[in-house]
Amino acid sequence: MDLEAASASIQVDTALSSDIAKSCNKLLETQKQIMTVEEQLAKLKESETLLSEQTIPNLMQQAGIAMLKLADGSSVEVKPFYAARIPSSKIEEAFSWLRSNGFGDLIKNNVTLTFGRSEDQDAKNLVDELKKKGHTVTQTEKVEPMTLKAFVKEQIQMGRNVPSDIFGVYVANKTKITTKE
Repeated sequence: MDLEAASASIQVDTALSSDIAKSCNKLLETQKQIMTVEEQLAKLKESETLLSEQTIPNLMQQAGIAMLKLADGSSVEVKPFYAARIPSSKIEEAFSWLRSNGFGDLIKNNVTLTFGRSEDQDAKNLVDELKKKGHTVTQTEKVEPMTLKAFVKEQIQMGRNVPSDIFGVYVANKTKITTKE
């Protein structure tokens, strides 16, 4: 087949090409709209945090009140908020601190052993041996997020020092509005 014959047999449906182009433009426009809405949402969340954690708690503190109840039954209250997260770069340091300060029991310790393809029988034998001794085999160490949060809250409320940098400690007052519905 020569080049002229080959090029004559190729056909492109220009109506479909136009539909593809329109759909691509619509996709780009939709992606732009999503980005705009996400930016607006981020700004709203930032505003919410400022109002909840600073503006309202400061105003209530200046007024000397911890809770405000309205005639309709709704209430406004400022409560302490605690958060903590161990950064991946500080895991060893955090676990070491927990262990050396008597809180090692917060760390979950799981053991996992991986065998190669030709080590099936060795793996089966070891699992059987460990099961006979009452063990389940896998290992990972972690502190559950809610356990860490509760621990940090408890330590701070008891006036104890918890290293903020290795536990990613965040403490703030947060406004809680309860409406009667």
